[in-house]
Amino acid sequence: MDVIEHWNGRYACLLQSALRLGNEQFAARLGIAVRTVAAWRSDAAVVPRREIQQLLDTAYEQAPPAGRQRFALLLAKERAATDSMEPGVQALRVAIGVVVRDRDVLLVCRRDNEAAGITWQFPAGVIKPGGKPETTTVRETLNETGVHCAVRQYLGNRLHPVTGVLCEYFQCDYLAGEAINSDAAENIDVVWVPRKSVLRFIPVATIFPPILAVLEEQP
Repeated sequence: MDVIEHWNGRYACLLQSALRLGNEQFAARLGIAVRTVAAWRSDAAVVPRREIQQLLDTAYEQAPPAGRQRFALLLAKERAATDSMEPGVQALRVAIGVVVRDRDVLLVCRRDNEAAGITWQFPAGVIKPGGKPETTTVRETLNETGVHCAVRQYLGNRLHPVTGVLCEYFQCDYLAGEAINSDAAENIDVVWVPRKSVLRFIPVATIFPPILAVLEEQP
């Protein structure tokens, strides 16, 4: 295979995203522990041992053509983003929470001063220098929506295709609280939306692939 010479956590997660598999599904496909896949999402630089490198090679080679094409596209975007970063420059980072409650997902409707008007998104907040993205996700979700949540798993990161902002994505479990618009200055509305209906609010082309896998999971 001439796409990846040495797999690391980040490339493995890109393959998982291209195949549109959740952590358990991807682990089962490779025949490894779910915690290993979770570790790749926590540490993008980790290098799997040789036998797992071979398993990843096989998973790529056996992927359907559409999956390989998605992987090539994700890989090209990843490498382009890395090459475009100037040394010593820290990109603006945003933590995004995909908060799940049974069959529903939490969305906020942003105010937008541009011509595009209002837009639906997942709760998000800027990660301050030195801040932890997990803490930012939980705090900003509560501040924006009145909903208490807990991080379940790290879904990965990317440069957003529209805004160019570096986004860190987390799947979160609902704990308590009513969904209310707690930040009227930035948001118009806060609602719970059925998982299967999210694509009516957010264009599929802008949704991070691991989120699609979460939306397809059975509660």
